Amino acid sequence: MIVTIVGVGLIGGSLALDLRANGFADKLIGVENNDCNKKRALALGLVDEFKKLKAAVEESDLIVLTIPVEGIVVALKNTLNYINMKQTVVDMGSTKNHIVSSVKDNINFKRYVPTHPMAGTEYSGPDAAVKNLFANKVAIICDKENCDKDALRIVEKLYKSLFMKIIYMNSAEHDVHAAYVSHISHISSFLLANTVLEKEQIDENIFNLASGGFESTVRLAKSSPKMWTDVFKQNTDNIIEVLDTYLQLLHQFKSYMVQKDFEKIYEQIEMANRIKRIIK
Repeated sequence: MIVTIVGVGLIGGSLALDLRANGFADKLIGVENNDCNKKRALALGLVDEFKKLKAAVEESDLIVLTIPVEGIVVALKNTLNYINMKQTVVDMGSTKNHIVSSVKDNINFKRYVPTHPMAGTEYSGPDAAVKNLFANKVAIICDKENCDKDALRIVEKLYKSLFMKIIYMNSAEHDVHAAYVSHISHISSFLLANTVLEKEQIDENIFNLASGGFESTVRLAKSSPKMWTDVFKQNTDNIIEVLDTYLQLLHQFKSYMVQKDFEKIYEQIEMANRIKRIIK
């Protein structure tokens, strides 16, 4: 199995580490526009070599796109134009509907499997790559009915080799759920960080007062601006819907504070505690 990874950063680099370790890939080819990332990825042994997209695709059995979602749209179109009917293409973007719609008329569309592994950290670049990033996490495969069966099997085998739990849904459904459980979390973290940075002009104050709760809440604020701006652009309508609900609850909480209605505040926190049934 020769695997090309387009974008050898956190996700692509971590994927490369695991596919080399578990024997899924016999050879790993990287495609990367950033020269610094190329040098680091080679120094870290993440891939065997780098090639231009067309040359890499022509040599590969499986092509994995792990770049920001706006870049995926462009790279996916080109990749599907280069492949034959024995090759498989998979993307790992955080949005799905826009990406899938952009190539639905391509002659090789059935060789493409849209996915989203629910794994990652707030860091980026080849140095952020870690082993077992995907283990025991969820991998979402979308629109499996549109995929050739052998292409789908290869991608399922890929995720099983990473010890991921696979679930299936359609692209539109995925984007709604992702807006609620992932995208809003990042927005909240970005804005909380900006709120603190705006009020606490002296960085030492933030450092001295920061505790585990603050650090865990704003951890996501260190995420890539490019990656997340692309996500927000592609999933705008769903995110706006989520923000409407979120803002409504924030205003409600503020009104309880103004009214000093601490019984209602207690009820809100108690209600939120139910999340323990989902996240343990």
